[in-house]
Amino acid sequence: MRSSGTAPDAHTFACVLRACADCSRPDAAKIVNGIVVCSGMSSHPVVGSALVSAYSKLGPVDDARRVFDGLREPDLVLWNSMMSGYGYRGMWHDGLELFSAMRRAGEQPDGYSMVSLASSFWNREALAFGQAIHGVCIKGAYDSGHHVRSTFVSMYFRCGCTESGHTLFGNLLDADLVTWSSLITGLLHIGKHEEALDLFRQMCYLGRRPDNILIASLLSACASTANISCSKEIHCYAVRLGAHMDTRISSSLMDAYAKCGFAELGYGVFFQMPNKSLIMYNTVISNLGSHGFAMKAIKVLDVMISDNLRPDGATFSALLAACCHAGLLDEGWKLFRRMRDEFHIVDKVEHYVYMVRLLATFGQLKEAYDLIQTMQIPPDCGVWGALLWGCCVHRDSSLGRVVAEKLFEFYPDKASYRVMLSNLYASQEMWWDAEEMRAELSKEDVHKNTGISWVDEVRR
Repeated sequence: MRSSGTAPDAHTFACVLRACADCSRPDAAKIVNGIVVCSGMSSHPVVGSALVSAYSKLGPVDDARRVFDGLREPDLVLWNSMMSGYGYRGMWHDGLELFSAMRRAGEQPDGYSMVSLASSFWNREALAFGQAIHGVCIKGAYDSGHHVRSTFVSMYFRCGCTESGHTLFGNLLDADLVTWSSLITGLLHIGKHEEALDLFRQMCYLGRRPDNILIASLLSACASTANISCSKEIHCYAVRLGAHMDTRISSSLMDAYAKCGFAELGYGVFFQMPNKSLIMYNTVISNLGSHGFAMKAIKVLDVMISDNLRPDGATFSALLAACCHAGLLDEGWKLFRRMRDEFHIVDKVEHYVYMVRLLATFGQLKEAYDLIQTMQIPPDCGVWGALLWGCCVHRDSSLGRVVAEKLFEFYPDKASYRVMLSNLYASQEMWWDAEEMRAELSKEDVHKNTGISWVDEVRR
């Protein structure tokens, strides 16, 4: 349009900025912002509102505030957009200050103002302020809409005041889907997953049909509880609704099945998806690899390439991690060379961590040390830690001492590396060195965190 000589107007910029927000393109939004400034339309209310809204949704809320402060007479929509930006990030201090400034400027809030402000309260510390805003909302009769009441239901649960949330929800004569969703997501936010699932069943029994976002949120709760029966129940429900092909639901299903210990079920969900993105391929490779299905994960790479998708660094991180879990040294070397030679992907630290771990597993400690020396980027504690682990497993105290000194440079106060080195000395009956290392721990009052275990019943 611009190359043909047609100048964009305010509504053109507003449409393009909305597209930037919908496609999650903050870089494109900044380019459009530059064009807006060069066009002399940065003070136009329509363009200003679109810029504030786009920046608020995309993340750089400080940029949104700079645009907002540059507008001469912001209208109510602009005030609400700016408060929404703070609400997305839970920046309730800034939201309250902006709300006070709006009222001092003589602008009267509406229901959307209350929604924008209440959305910023995310913890118990902000509960008193949330209650005060709720009081202002009731006094000004802004709470007539479902969207306003559902926002306060969700706010009370996020802030840990479940009794008020339940009371407010119970006083609604005919709760709509938004209100039900607010109550359920509020319970999920405070970790009451079983209660949220029961409420979801109650909502469905009353004839309310959930949207795909709510189903995906519940599947995330199933992943947190590691309850395979709930995951299967919601999966079947999504199939009945015809929503199981939605990308968000499929992704959540894959994650839930993997975290419940059934990565192959997630593998089946993956191959039923009509449009598979690179992120989805990387997810299923990671899930399969973490459960020991390394060869299946490598086959998924071939399917990805045949699907005309180019793997990235995250793909090979997941593949090398899979080789580590399964102990496939030769396959790991092939993938490492293929990443550099065939796809020209720049090596990252995590790739070397997995290769060092693989070599150390098979006792090839010198090869692992030599590989670290060839790194074009400085090795971090993950790389040296993997080699120290190998030295402990294969009882190589001389190399272990060298590696430990490298780690002490990164974390002089971290106890775990000193404990590992002390145990290595003890395994070689180097009692004086082991005692010296333990004495350093006692002298510096450094403690190792106690390990914990979690055991839950697996219901199939």
